[in-house]
Amino acid sequence: MALKIKTREIEYTAADGAKLIGYFAAPETDAAVPGVIVAPEWWGRNEYTEQRARELAEHGYAAFAIDMYGDKKVTTAVSDASAWMMQTFEDPETIVTRASAGLRVLAQQPEVKADQLAAVGFCYGGKVVLDLARSGADLQAVATFHATLTPKAPAQKGVVKAEILVMHGELDSMVSLDDVAAFRQEMHAAGVEHEVIVYEDAKHGFSNPLADERAKANGVDLGYNAAAEKNSLEAMYELLNRKLTQ
Repeated sequence: MALKIKTREIEYTAADGAKLIGYFAAPETDAAVPGVIVAPEWWGRNEYTEQRARELAEHGYAAFAIDMYGDKKVTTAVSDASAWMMQTFEDPETIVTRASAGLRVLAQQPEVKADQLAAVGFCYGGKVVLDLARSGADLQAVATFHATLTPKAPAQKGVVKAEILVMHGELDSMVSLDDVAAFRQEMHAAGVEHEVIVYEDAKHGFSNPLADERAKANGVDLGYNAAAEKNSLEAMYELLNRKLTQ
């Protein structure tokens, strides 16, 4: 049964000066619970990201949907999303700087067990949480959905603390199976505990019910897959339940 939850927005500032606004959701309980940051697709910290945070709270986690662009900017246009995302690539430290700020804010909330933290990310947000893990952040688990896998810098042996779960669509035309193979090789070389699940007949964006609508509006190769969404969320919760002490 889903737990009763509470939500609030939290304004915070990253070390690069960006003014960010995150969305926090937690179960209505007196006891502190493990925390999870939720990194958004390139559309920004939108309703979909907030929905995933609320679902995590209903499952007993405190979740913080982080803002990567500032002022909780969101869009449904690829031109805006691409431009905003590329701005976070201009300085190679921006992504980890802003994600680290979100993780720190999450850990500071009274509802959160600061030593029990994880991160999940969708599309661009998958790259965000993978690069955060590669930086050596204090994370027990990381799960990604149709993520961009190319690293800021390859993982180094002994640095990554999280167990990593990558969930990828077989028909993803934006992130190739060669990219997946390169990611596996990177993880093996760094000695990182990881798993990669490839879902048959699934495209980029498979977890988002609005993917087909966005694809049609923008002329991009996205696609929703209900079975892949269900199975990937179940795999994420299995990882979180195993790695985070409730």
